[in-house]
Amino acid sequence: MNISSIVVQTRPEFLEKVVEDLKKCGVCDYHMHDEIGRIIVTIEGEGVSEELKKLKVIESIPHVASADMQMAYSEDELNEHMDVLENADAVPHMLYDDDLKPEDIIYNGDLKKKNLEGFAKQFDNTGK
Repeated sequence: MNISSIVVQTRPEFLEKVVEDLKKCGVCDYHMHDEIGRIIVTIEGEGVSEELKKLKVIESIPHVASADMQMAYSEDELNEHMDVLENADAVPHMLYDDDLKPEDIIYNGDLKKKNLEGFAKQFDNTGK
């Protein structure tokens, strides 16, 4: 399942009519709009092709100047990322090293992405 947000643009004098038509068109969910003619809706589809068909329906509504996808969510993509996270080691290997001194640890943003076993041996006594 894919979900995408769409920013629909119209002129302020057509705003109420376009919002009404979007609510009735059956291909999107209306969320909000501002006074200058920007409208936020979402569409759902089993895939990109279904979402594009729905986007074409939105674009064909009278007085819609533009309808652009802004953000997209893919359930399959999320599931792939969740599998990686669930199968990752919860604790970096270096934290199991009883010989590693805390003062020798250099943090670079994400210890899980670093293979730091024995990294302290790379430095001489001056830390250079």
